[in-house]
Amino acid sequence: MNHLKTFILLAALTAIFGAVGYWVGGAGGMVIALGIAVAMNAFAYWNADKIVLRHYGAQPVDASHPSPAVQRFVQDTLDLAARANMPAPRVLLIESEQPNAFATGRDPQHAAVAATTGLLRLLERDEIRGVMAHELAHVQNRDSLTMTVTATLAGAIAMLANFAFFLQPRDQNGQSSPIAAIAIMLLAPLAASLVQMAISRGREYEADRIGAAIGGDPRALARALEKIERYARGGAVNEGAERNPATAHLFIINPLSGRGADNLFSTHPATRNRIARLYELAGGIPDAEPRAPLAPTPGAPDGAGPWGQRPRSGPWA
Repeated sequence: MNHLKTFILLAALTAIFGAVGYWVGGAGGMVIALGIAVAMNAFAYWNADKIVLRHYGAQPVDASHPSPAVQRFVQDTLDLAARANMPAPRVLLIESEQPNAFATGRDPQHAAVAATTGLLRLLERDEIRGVMAHELAHVQNRDSLTMTVTATLAGAIAMLANFAFFLQPRDQNGQSSPIAAIAIMLLAPLAASLVQMAISRGREYEADRIGAAIGGDPRALARALEKIERYARGGAVNEGAERNPATAHLFIINPLSGRGADNLFSTHPATRNRIARLYELAGGIPDAEPRAPLAPTPGAPDGAGPWGQRPRSGPWA
């Protein structure tokens, strides 16, 4: 059912692309837009992972890295892949204060998992293992291909909608129709967002469940999600995601500065719901007092941390 749903959603994206092309340039515009959509589907299948990793400036790391924390991160990720009977993925690091992670690649043989420097600094070792087990679950379920391709196509739809605003599509009498252009500019990104939402939400729950099995510790993943959510909502900005919100659904926690919740426009389930399910897997929810957002690194200069300068606020802040 997941594969069928993916096919339907990707076909819907292509249809939206064609419809926007029709409104922009009539039948000829639709044919051109569909041709572009088909070409983009093929290009995205082979190259979407490279595009996303390059966008975030992800750098490959291995066990020879000078940082002991990075060495442990790489070794634990490879150990988890072996435990899940998966090929060893490429392991990459993203320079970002916001703790987060994602997986990409068209299949387990060409998979890559990336984490931010903020994740390694904030989380305990068992919590990092939980996060990477979650990402490997996405690879195992073939979610990484679907989510990466969708990010590429959704971004293309938003771009086409912006073009439509300037091209001023014409009505059946050949008259300029600015209302249609505005409608396209608003509705095409909305449609892309709805597809992202439909793809991501259920799969996050499933990746949590399988990731907990791979890592062997649902509580560690639950604690990691809680920390990442509190820190991300506390002001740490992911500049790459702010520049291209169409990639937000790739991450384990919504990286955008707006509040994440179970609403129409959310790309992720509410984190509290995910945490509750993980504790159910572990046999119950422990008593815990509410905590304040995490503070910046103690002793670091204002605006800086051990991994470098703190990013500035983005347009979603």
